[in-house]
Amino acid sequence: MFDYLSEAERIAPELAALRRAFHMDPELGNREYHTAARIEAALNGWGISTRRLLDTAVIGVLKGALPGPSVALRADMDALPLTETTGAEFASRNPGVMHACGHDVHMTAALGAARLLAERRDVLPGSVAFLFQPDEEGRGGAQRMIDAGALEGVDAVFGAHVSPDLPAGHVGVRYGKFYAASNPFRVVVRGVSAHGAEREKGVDALGAAAALVCRLIDLPKSLPDGPGVLTVGTFNAGTAENVLADRAEFGGIIRTLGPEARSEMKRLFRRTADEVASQWGATAEVALTESYPGVVNDDAMTALAERAARKLLGDDRVHRIERPTMTTEDFGLFLQERPGSFYHIGAGCPLPLHNTSFLPDARAAVTAAAVHAAVIEVFLTGEAGA
Repeated sequence: MFDYLSEAERIAPELAALRRAFHMDPELGNREYHTAARIEAALNGWGISTRRLLDTAVIGVLKGALPGPSVALRADMDALPLTETTGAEFASRNPGVMHACGHDVHMTAALGAARLLAERRDVLPGSVAFLFQPDEEGRGGAQRMIDAGALEGVDAVFGAHVSPDLPAGHVGVRYGKFYAASNPFRVVVRGVSAHGAEREKGVDALGAAAALVCRLIDLPKSLPDGPGVLTVGTFNAGTAENVLADRAEFGGIIRTLGPEARSEMKRLFRRTADEVASQWGATAEVALTESYPGVVNDDAMTALAERAARKLLGDDRVHRIERPTMTTEDFGLFLQERPGSFYHIGAGCPLPLHNTSFLPDARAAVTAAAVHAAVIEVFLTGEAGA
């Protein structure tokens, strides 16, 4: 295998400059205009053609000199509405906005892979589409990119996320179910108001809603094929201390692993809401929103990524992730359309994602760029079984 790690280390100063520029100028979802322009300038400078989708999404296409398949590499672009407290000299200059989830590293790594592969286009078969996606942290840009044709002609898709659980320079792979599906929900319970001294003359919407919350948070224990998490984050009811509430509303989010668990949780949720409301003489209106489907990796593509990473980094720096995460990621939408794999890159920072002091080590982008390039070349050249 070509030594992409040494080559990535060679361009490390250039990657560091890109990462710092992204980090200093973070932009929220669907507003990544400066970010998109910076990505286009870098790709065009390396002879990689680009086009825009969705105003701020950028697709760069690198064509190899030899015939072959097509593969995509995705990186998310948006930042979070947080005030940075890292104290870094390249900290965010945009008040109330920061890259607290490592997307600055993701973009830098994808650009690094593009640079490395562009230098080898004369021996590269097929083509590579670099997908820079907006709004992963918001309502999701993946599905809109897919709908706009981002995966047309693409045979497989790969991506990665920095992980505080791994040291810098290390990689983690996970077979099968990796990230959870999510379903935000809102429930309105309706009863009949009455004097607080005469409860029997009304229907207590607040009491019914409280009983329902207690039942719902136990539901993940009933799932047959893996863990689930149900969180109630808001609860509002009542107007006075001596009045039986005729309306209560609460909201939250469900996280499950895999389509079967997701379907079962939704069924149990609706059934429980009907049962509890009926027991109290109330009614319950349930709104379950379909959000990200979770990430379920293709086994063959994950094996390819693992072999490529082990050849590049050595066995001691590549880990199999034993437990899935209950966080979510809209990369799973790409995996519903094409085979592929999503892996972790060591952040070298122990603080959790979305922390205002989260700051991955500069080496994370170097490692990720090299691994991306190696995975892509192995896929394009058909060396997966070597």
